[in-house]
Amino acid sequence: MQRDDSQHASRLADELLVVRCQLGERDAFDALVRRWAGPISGYAGRVTGDADGAAELTQDVWLRVVRGIGRIEDTSRFRSWLFGIAHRAFADQLRRKYRAAMPLPAEDDVDAGESEAAFDVEAVERGLARLAPVEREILTLFYLEELAIDEVATALSIPTGTVKSRLHRARKQLRRALESHGDTQ
Repeated sequence: MQRDDSQHASRLADELLVVRCQLGERDAFDALVRRWAGPISGYAGRVTGDADGAAELTQDVWLRVVRGIGRIEDTSRFRSWLFGIAHRAFADQLRRKYRAAMPLPAEDDVDAGESEAAFDVEAVERGLARLAPVEREILTLFYLEELAIDEVATALSIPTGTVKSRLHRARKQLRRALESHGDTQ
C-alpha cells in the first residue's frame, strides 16, 4: 500500500513538472531531467550495450523530450510517453547502424568475496547483452524500469497481448542464454 502511495505521489509530481514545462518554466524541465536521468540512462545502457551508444541515445531522448513536451495532452501518461520516446530513439539508432552481429561483452571474473546477489545481477546483465535488442528492451522496460504491461504497450506502440508474448519469449531466451554460459545455479 505504501509503495502505491509513493508511486501515486511520484506520478503527480511528474504531472506537475510536465505542466510547468509546458508553461515554459526552465527550472521545471531541469527538475524533470534530474528525476528521470537515472532511469533513462539505465535503459539506454541496457538496450545499447555500450557506453558511447548509451550516451548518444540518452542525449537524443532528452532532445526529443524538449521538442515534444508541449504536445503531451494526458500528463498522467508521462512515464510511458517518455519511454516511448526512448524506444523510438533506440529504433532510429538501430536503423542508422549497419547490420552487424553485436559482439558479446567480455565476461569479467567475479571476486569470490562478492555477494551472491551481485553475481546474479552481473549474470543477468551478461545474459541481457546476449539477447537481440527487441528482447533486451522488453525485459528492461518491464523488469528493470518497472513499467506495467499497459505502459510497456503504450511506450512501444504495440498491443498488450504482444507485450505478454514478447515477455514470454524474452524470458525463455534469457534463461537459455544464462544456462548456456553457466550463469545459473
